[in-house]
Amino acid sequence: MRLVFMGTPDFAVPSLTALLQSSHSVAAVVTQPDRPRGRGKKLQPPPVKEAALAAGLPVMQPAAMKDPVFLNWLRQWQPEVIAVVAFGRILPGEILTLPRRGCINLHASLLPRYRGAAPIHRAVINGEQETGVTTMWIAPQLDAGDIILQEKLAIEPEAATGTIHDRLAALGAALLVHTLDLVAEGRAPRRPQEEALVTYAPPLRPEEERIDWGQPAANIYNLIRGLNPWPGAYTRRSGERLKIYAARIVDTASTGTPGRVVDLTAEGFIVQTGKGRLLITTVQPQGKRTMPAGAYQRGYPLTIGEVLE
Repeated sequence: MRLVFMGTPDFAVPSLTALLQSSHSVAAVVTQPDRPRGRGKKLQPPPVKEAALAAGLPVMQPAAMKDPVFLNWLRQWQPEVIAVVAFGRILPGEILTLPRRGCINLHASLLPRYRGAAPIHRAVINGEQETGVTTMWIAPQLDAGDIILQEKLAIEPEAATGTIHDRLAALGAALLVHTLDLVAEGRAPRRPQEEALVTYAPPLRPEEERIDWGQPAANIYNLIRGLNPWPGAYTRRSGERLKIYAARIVDTASTGTPGRVVDLTAEGFIVQTGKGRLLITTVQPQGKRTMPAGAYQRGYPLTIGEVLE
């Protein structure tokens, strides 16, 4: 089956790779424009663009989805299906009605839960024990189309967003190929989403990255692993940002001054929260590399009783 693939970040690369290895034919790839990244803010191509060019595929990076030049380019490929994975744009009606067999989206949650831009982060931050991937027929509303297939994935209590991201990307790639096989055979189901069960996963806001030590230890622990490896949860010490990438709950009942350093160990430092205590094990001082908290203590000595902002 002839298709056009739309995707942008790392999450979409396994899906593109799987499609290239399948019986389906990827005619072309659409991804977002190059963006400035890194300390030098140099223009960098999206991961999907790099993968597509390495495979010798034509690539288009429209600034606007209704650009007539782009729409004419898309029509020339005469796709039977448009497959979308973490593209990052809403598709207008002109595109939704273009392929004969429709537009298919792979979403990183068990819809109708966690519609939106940050389903993996939100699931981990909220302490969910299960997530998954969903393929669906794309509708004009955000992530509201009829469900085709779903695959579940357990979230272990210690798993960070980066780990779940990679597992879902691989799981979703296989599910997308299976879905397109069913579409080609005319056997792809349609199951309407239950509106009463809808929840949303909006983009992360900068203020959400800052740790509120007044929260219970379990909430802060989930925030830390939910923002690992990106963008990273942080606190402030002596006015400078200190990112915290890994921690462990050592107490769930104690109370005291939130943010107070209550003990120092070879592995890290223990901080009082609103309810319970956390052993901080991996940190990143402002402008420095990520390091074990024990090494951080040797370079940036902490004192018992010190309170993190």
